[in-house]
Amino acid sequence: MSEQLAERTSHVVRFAGDSGDGIQLQGQQFTNASALAGHDLSTLPDFPAEIRAPAGTRYGVSAFQIQFGGERITTPGDAPDVLLAFNPAALIVNLPHLLPGALIIVDESAFSAQRLKRANLTANPLEDGSLDAHQVCRIDISHLTLEAVKPFGLGAKDSARCKNFWALGLVLWMFDQPRDGTSHWIQAKFAGNEAVRNANLAALNAGHAYGETVEMQPVLAQQPIPEAPLAAEEYRTITGAEALALGLVAAGELADVELLFCSYPITPASSLLHHLTGLDEAGVATFQAEDEIAAICSAIGASYAGKLGVTSSSGPGMALKTEALGLAVAAELPLLVIDSQRAGPSTGMPTKTEQSDLYQAVYGRNADTPLPVLAPHSPGDCFETAIEAVRIALRHMTPVILLTDGYLANASELWPIPDLDGLAPITHRKPAATATTGIWEREPSSFARLWATPGDERYVHRVGGLERDFQTGHISYDPANHQAMTNLRQAKVEKVADHLPEQEVDQGVAGGLAVVAWGSTYGAVRQAVKECLAEGLTVAQIHLRHLNPLPPNLGELLAAYDKVLVPELNNGQLATLLRDRLLLGPAQLNKVSGQPLHVGEIKSAIAEHAPPRLQEAVHG
Repeated sequence: MSEQLAERTSHVVRFAGDSGDGIQLQGQQFTNASALAGHDLSTLPDFPAEIRAPAGTRYGVSAFQIQFGGERITTPGDAPDVLLAFNPAALIVNLPHLLPGALIIVDESAFSAQRLKRANLTANPLEDGSLDAHQVCRIDISHLTLEAVKPFGLGAKDSARCKNFWALGLVLWMFDQPRDGTSHWIQAKFAGNEAVRNANLAALNAGHAYGETVEMQPVLAQQPIPEAPLAAEEYRTITGAEALALGLVAAGELADVELLFCSYPITPASSLLHHLTGLDEAGVATFQAEDEIAAICSAIGASYAGKLGVTSSSGPGMALKTEALGLAVAAELPLLVIDSQRAGPSTGMPTKTEQSDLYQAVYGRNADTPLPVLAPHSPGDCFETAIEAVRIALRHMTPVILLTDGYLANASELWPIPDLDGLAPITHRKPAATATTGIWEREPSSFARLWATPGDERYVHRVGGLERDFQTGHISYDPANHQAMTNLRQAKVEKVADHLPEQEVDQGVAGGLAVVAWGSTYGAVRQAVKECLAEGLTVAQIHLRHLNPLPPNLGELLAAYDKVLVPELNNGQLATLLRDRLLLGPAQLNKVSGQPLHVGEIKSAIAEHAPPRLQEAVHG
């Protein structure tokens, strides 16, 4: 390993191979080992949409990237400094993204004439000089794996499947990471198949032993990483989908309300259904509907009956839910809709990430149909944002949209486990046994009606999609009444702003450039602003959770800056919203490649717009 790599306190490692090579599992196990070693981390799973693309092809490459180390980590890294590639396609697809001098570990036996042809290569990159800018470590991983597992009598196919653990053992040795967690996982996962269990354990240990004994220094050298300066709390690794699931469970407990999660499978939203299934004891029931419309209508029915209805989808499915969303707004029922955004219109690129649905969430319904919109900024923040979204839905008796995305749903980070006793209870508008308030009498601070449910003789009422009378709830076509109801629906969402905390500056200095962003761009923006501040630029970071309504002090806050830059994974949707609501004309940094923003891309945009800084205090 070069001195350049050896001097790092953090590393970016990328595992890459075919979809069937166990790359995501390999990455997840390395993530757990890094956490157990006391390192901070951030991950980026990156896989094709096909369940099993043709082996060895470029479009079938699956990858998993992780940045880990002894400092605060907020992004999976712009460019890997270590690449483990199981075949020529995995190498050639990822080669343009590597740092100069990066270490490349390849499975040498995979570079056969047939495999090169499948990857559309006319020459062997191991021989043609195309890797001269990097360090290359050629190991016959497939052969060494077969030798390691030979005593356990597996067939050729099952033996070859163990190579991800052999390679994992080698990389664990490289960074002095513990094997115990992976060993325990293998023993539990394959407890019912002794041969497979023992073979994978042997492969893991053989890869580790290879690193200990091979005479390939300094190309392949052990590089211990210091522990990160983490607060004295209990941590776990968590994905955004897991955090959302836990947040929904916690919100149900805080509100003392049962949840019914109704969903139709769609990438990348399906993982939330997987995590919530089987949590009946926690007050969460799940229902897999036959289509998107049935899913949201079932959730609305649950809210009408006194449970909190929750549904989820991605862009194409959100379009199908639109009419029913209008019904929930008109009926004034609490509902949470979680949108895991993905790239492109129509089917697009299901496994790639994008912040593509902000227009749809804020504006995308017929007539004037406003509702609150929120977005978490990291996998762990999905927990708090889910609770906040439920709090708003129940306080104001309104549907709420929570915008996550494919990156947040699948990415991992270290998450300090919260003290649930410290979370504020969630209030709702269910009538008490002695209540005498009319169902259409509204709570002044939220404009919410009572949440009366069927079976309560005091509150027999009619709800539906037809316009109703402001006072009685009966169907009404009166022009003045429709104006009043339209104004009420808008005022209800505006009332949400009265309960929001003031928007704060995450880090930076006053004046100059404000970088205003939302959602999963947080980590990259944070690192870019931090580095630009160290380089003497007048810049600050402001990250939004509440997108509709916007925080009430946001206009005043941004007026203190000379210029605003909005980086986002679309063609300018938040920039449009800020022009609409605050009459701003922000500069834009837009990316729609299906990949997260890089720190370097944001730094270049900041350097273009931010002036040099005078000596003054830096916030954050």
